[in-house]
Amino acid sequence: MANPASAAALLMLLALASTSSAQLSTGFYSSSCPGVYTTVKSVVQAAIAKEKRMGASIGCDASLLLDDTASFQGEKMATPNNGSVRGFEVIDAIKSAVEKVCPGVVSCADILTIAARDSVVTLGGPNWDVKVGRRDSTTASFSGANNNIPPPTSGLANLTSLFAAQGLSQKDMVALSGAHTIGLSRCTNFRAHIYNETNIDGAFARTRQSGCPSASGTGDNNLAPLDLQTPTVFENNYYKNLISKKGLLHSDQELFNGGSTDTQVQSYVSSQSTFFADFVTGMIKMGDITPLTGSNGEIRKNCRRIN
Repeated sequence: MANPASAAALLMLLALASTSSAQLSTGFYSSSCPGVYTTVKSVVQAAIAKEKRMGASIGCDASLLLDDTASFQGEKMATPNNGSVRGFEVIDAIKSAVEKVCPGVVSCADILTIAARDSVVTLGGPNWDVKVGRRDSTTASFSGANNNIPPPTSGLANLTSLFAAQGLSQKDMVALSGAHTIGLSRCTNFRAHIYNETNIDGAFARTRQSGCPSASGTGDNNLAPLDLQTPTVFENNYYKNLISKKGLLHSDQELFNGGSTDTQVQSYVSSQSTFFADFVTGMIKMGDITPLTGSNGEIRKNCRRIN
C-alpha cells in the first residue's frame, strides 16, 4: 500500500492483473481445506512475535512473489518494490505449512490475502471475513508495478486517479493509506519531504533529518517509522500525525494539506472505529479487483515460481 514502504505492501493488491467473472467467497475452502485459516494465522503470529515489523511486510499480490529468472522478469525489482517489499520467506513458511494440511489446494494469492488480514488483526487492527478462491498468476508485470503503484512523491490528484483506475474511490484511498500506521520507510522515499517542503512540523523534520542525510546516495536505506508513535500497532495515530504535520512521506501529508480529504482525515482522528470500518471496506473491495478464478491461472506449488 502506495508502496514506498513496507506497510504499503498491503496495497500491493493494486498490481493484480487479468480479469475473471467468477466470484470469490468466504466459504471457498470450507470443505477442501478448512484448516487453512488456523494454519496461516499460526505462522503469521509466530513471524510477528519474532519481528514486529514483519506484520507490515506481509500481504501483496502473488505475481509479486515470482523471482526473476534468466527468461523471466518479475516485479520485485520494480522501483516501488525494490528495497521495500519483504517478508517473502514468511510466505514460503506459510505455503509450506498449508501444503502439509491440504496439498495443492490453496493458492499463494489467497495465502497472501489471508495473511494480510491476520497481520492487521495481530497488530491490533480490525478483523474481517476474507473472500477466497483466487488462483495464482503465471505472469508478472514489471511495468505495471512501476506505473500503477503511487510513488511517495504523489500529490492528492495522482493518488486519487491511480486508485480510481483500480475501481477504488478517494474515500477508499484515504482509508487504505491508514496501512501506514505500521511499518517503516527508507530515507530515499522521504528525504525531499523533510528537507525541501514547508508543510511539515519543524521539530519532526529535524528529528528525521538526523537519520537521513540530505545528500542523495548517503543513507538511502536508513529507516524511519511511518507512524511516529506506534509503528507496530494498527490504530489511527497515522491520521493524528497528519493533522500535526508529521506525515513522513509527501504522499502521506497530501491527505491533510488543505484539500478535499481533510475532513475524512479529521473523522478518523475523532473515531478510530470509523477508520477501521472504512479500512475493512477498502480491503474487501481491493481483494475483489480482477482475481484469477475457475480454470484461469494455477495453484503454485512454490510461491516463487510458476509450476
